[in-house]
Amino acid sequence: MSRFIQIVEVGPRDGLQNEKLSLSVDEKLAMIRRLEAAGAKRLEAVSFVNPNRVPQMAGAEEIMAGLAPEGLGDLEHSRIGLVLNMRGWERCVASQCDEANVVVCATDGFGLANQGATAAQQVDALAAIVERQAALGGPPISATISVAFGCPFDGEVSEDQVVAIARQAGSLGVAEIVIADTIGVADPWTVRRRVEAVRAAAPDTRLRLHFHDTRNTGLANAFAGVEAGVDVLDASVGGLGGCPFAPNATGNIGTEDLVYMLERAGFETGYDLDALIAIGRDISERLGKAAPASSLARAGGFPA
Repeated sequence: MSRFIQIVEVGPRDGLQNEKLSLSVDEKLAMIRRLEAAGAKRLEAVSFVNPNRVPQMAGAEEIMAGLAPEGLGDLEHSRIGLVLNMRGWERCVASQCDEANVVVCATDGFGLANQGATAAQQVDALAAIVERQAALGGPPISATISVAFGCPFDGEVSEDQVVAIARQAGSLGVAEIVIADTIGVADPWTVRRRVEAVRAAAPDTRLRLHFHDTRNTGLANAFAGVEAGVDVLDASVGGLGGCPFAPNATGNIGTEDLVYMLERAGFETGYDLDALIAIGRDISERLGKAAPASSLARAGGFPA
């Protein structure tokens, strides 16, 4: 196969936000630079949230200042900032992020716990951010629909709930819609149906998928998304990840695991698998983990 699958590395953001230990700004910068050297062209670098609520994400402005393009000697990399509201958008613009990822929760329960706003209020916030971007400029906007398959507070999430938000996001003209299984409850068959439904609701918008491996279905769900025609997937080196506001939610699918599965099948990803394995091992050790969550960090690639 010659089909290219873009893997968006979310380790520096989603991978670190739920860890007991916090990395320093310099440690985060070193992690990001290693990941970019290993092939990450799009990377969630920072989160513009209140550091009092999520202290692991402190230092966003300092990180972006340290990632100035002239510091790396090229302009190929896209650093994404996570945004929850207008204040986050303003910080994202001021920090010169290459992209903004605006989160809209599919349920009121998770929205109130995570962002202090209902789903409808978050859609309104997204619309206001898009309007501000159109008037004053700013980076391209992706809209992530979180808890798109299930919510720890409200339970099952219907296809209609997700489609309604996707339709509104698509009508706003966002660059990309991300369907996120925030707590890792999806199955491959539901993934395919949800991709088809969101594509029908927002036919002109690129789709991206974000899976957590809480119940050991993450790679199967990624396979289903690729089979359904999605070419952009999130992953986190070492299988790190989790949400501070989602009880028992564990890490994302490991970047090295996803790269191995795809490249073993003949897809192209542009990543250096050995480098990813080394990064996953090193970061997991720094965070005090007995072993990385990803399988490739333990087993290695094949052939050796």
